[in-house]
Amino acid sequence: MPWYFYLALKQLFPTGRRWRVRVTFFTAVSLLGVAAGVWLLIAATGVMGGFGHKYGGIMRDTQGDIQVRGHELIRDIAATQALIDATPGVLASTPFAEGLVMVHYENRPAFPAIQGIDVNQVGRVIPLTQYLAAGSLDDLDDDTVILGAELARVLGVGVGGKLQVVTPLFLQKIGEDEILLPAELAVAGILEIGHQQLDKSIAIVTLRRMQDLYGLGPGAHGFSVKLAPGADLFQTTAAINDRLPPAARVRALTWMEANDGFLFSLRLEKMMIMLITSFIVLNAMFLVTALLLIAVVRKTREIGLLGALGAPPRQTAACFCIQGFLVGVLGTALGLALGFLTLGNIDGIFKFVGFITGQSGTLIEMYQFIQVPAHITPGEVAGISAYAIVMATLAGLIAAWRAARLDPVEAMRSE
Repeated sequence: MPWYFYLALKQLFPTGRRWRVRVTFFTAVSLLGVAAGVWLLIAATGVMGGFGHKYGGIMRDTQGDIQVRGHELIRDIAATQALIDATPGVLASTPFAEGLVMVHYENRPAFPAIQGIDVNQVGRVIPLTQYLAAGSLDDLDDDTVILGAELARVLGVGVGGKLQVVTPLFLQKIGEDEILLPAELAVAGILEIGHQQLDKSIAIVTLRRMQDLYGLGPGAHGFSVKLAPGADLFQTTAAINDRLPPAARVRALTWMEANDGFLFSLRLEKMMIMLITSFIVLNAMFLVTALLLIAVVRKTREIGLLGALGAPPRQTAACFCIQGFLVGVLGTALGLALGFLTLGNIDGIFKFVGFITGQSGTLIEMYQFIQVPAHITPGEVAGISAYAIVMATLAGLIAAWRAARLDPVEAMRSE
């Protein structure tokens, strides 16, 4: 082991009687400063990444990997779907129609978004069955409906209850002096996605029933598409657009393009939080610099003695630079441990804070998720670790530069 590395270790962790390792004040404060910064960066990145990962999963599960939408009603469903399914990289597709309705049950109204699906095809693209909390997708027919869990709770209806459904077509018929009675649909299932806003505002019927409710005839609003394993999302989307005739005014969008505005706001929020919390690491680096500079001043005579014994200035400087590096490595390791511990228990922390403040409902209403998600990639962990270690090493360089400039003779005269 080089002498300057050994000396750096001894200054950080001096040994006392019986070779017991002691932690100096400088070491403890520096390690805690770096650890706190890494801890908060990991926790903030993991929580914000969890929201993005969770939202992305919900979007793909409920909309498909690709959505094909028309500027107008798509009337020839079979021909358009045949073009989509023949595209390399497409595993399956399913048509859908969507809109808004008013539903009421025992004089309790609600205004959810409604989507019509092809029951025979939807399972190949959208895994609805894994989100069903009650009932069965097999029970969905032209006289039934599946409701989001929060919507069912607000209405006070369960499986088997019958709803009255009113659409804009109802108002249109009234304006034309025609009478159109509300549709009566029985609840065939309860859908619980885990996102409060979706669970509160979604109703699913068959495509035929949706066509009747909105007067769409044999048309649909679009198609949800699932990729084959290993297929490239963007290449497949471009291939679908190449196959679709321009006159049809139909365009394929990736799930990210279809939700670009919302995903951009999530990325911006995550970036801002990471930027703000990164200043904690920066502040810790100033602390490391200050404490190492104090150490240089206190050990001026020792540094002069090392120079008089023939130690090159660069090796003397390396002693202090290595201290900054070791503080960065050890502080980062401690911060990572605390960060992963926090992410592993983030939902419990969330519920505890809600219990203490009495605002559990408000927190759920604000963030929409019943459970707080957490997700962080290895690349993000590596980036945070590298940032903390590099900054700590740079903090040591300032003190190292000061130590290297000391003249041995003048240093030994210092009092």
